[in-house]
Amino acid sequence: MTDQNASIRRGAEDPSLGYLRIATEESWCPPELVRMWEELIDAGRNADPAFESYVNFFLRSSSQWPKYVSERLQDLGSLRLEDMDATGIDRQVIALNSPGTQIFADAATATSVATMANDVLAEGCRAHPDRFSGLTAVAPQDPHAAAEEIRRGHDQLGLCGVILNSHTNGEYFSDPKFWPILEAAEALDTPIYLHPNWPPPSMIQPFLEVALEGAMYGYGVETGLHLLRIITSGAFDRFPRLKIVVGHLGEALPFWLYRMDYMHSAYLRGGRNSSVVKPLNRQISDYLKENVWYTTSGMAWEPCIQFCRQVLGSERVLYAMDYPYEVEEEEIRIQDGLALSPAELKAFFQTTAEKVFKIPAAG
Repeated sequence: MTDQNASIRRGAEDPSLGYLRIATEESWCPPELVRMWEELIDAGRNADPAFESYVNFFLRSSSQWPKYVSERLQDLGSLRLEDMDATGIDRQVIALNSPGTQIFADAATATSVATMANDVLAEGCRAHPDRFSGLTAVAPQDPHAAAEEIRRGHDQLGLCGVILNSHTNGEYFSDPKFWPILEAAEALDTPIYLHPNWPPPSMIQPFLEVALEGAMYGYGVETGLHLLRIITSGAFDRFPRLKIVVGHLGEALPFWLYRMDYMHSAYLRGGRNSSVVKPLNRQISDYLKENVWYTTSGMAWEPCIQFCRQVLGSERVLYAMDYPYEVEEEEIRIQDGLALSPAELKAFFQTTAEKVFKIPAAG
């Protein structure tokens, strides 16, 4: 690193910076789960071609970038801390990597994996309380057990939110059978981070055949669809205090606010799909402005950040890196240099995350 990067390295050690950098979409996967994923594929029990592609590329490749990601993905110690120090990240909010538990067909297996992962992550957070915070992983395959795990993670393990790696074997939280999970999160006032997954087998082929199933496009399409399905299902009317956090500046939904409101109203007026298009207590854009927070993971582009702050509210947008898939000092420098006041930068990097995830306030 050069002297040009000194402010990046110093982070909170530089009093003139005025804020801590809290990164809020940072991934981790215990080695035990990596082995279970590999066993699924080797035993021929996996029906998801994108999952097999992901495991083979990121977890089995010897190429430089996948190997770097794999080593750091499975680390809750020195490698992660060294990268945080090098890039000026003061704290990570760490979550179980996609697809987490949600690739398993068997609910009991998925539930046991969630328990194991949460215990290990909580131990890592206790070992580094000033650097790590964690989100509770759940197995939606058993919604009631998942709700209990949310309570355990919140009350006993000290975890600060819930990670939902989007669809579970092609099923979405617009289905009320999953709503015990939403009910538990609302009751504890703990946010659900809706993290990307690739499109399920029922919709993936047009993406897969041109390598668009992942971060370039498919993740955003699938996760934006999931959030919109949750909204249009009436879930936020049933759970009005529910908090959802979504990455990548909202998976494109903020740019569709006008269109979604207009067409939802038109569908209701015209009676189109009246069996599934539900009247809602508020406009779609209202839920996106009042129940959802947006992180900048992978989207260090000032025009988009400022647009989201303008249309959603400045208090809705907060920083994330997307570690270990993106570890770019230039992206941090861009966001340090946003055209914001010192107080706005502190909210963007630090205090909004502290409020949403209930992280003890720092200086």
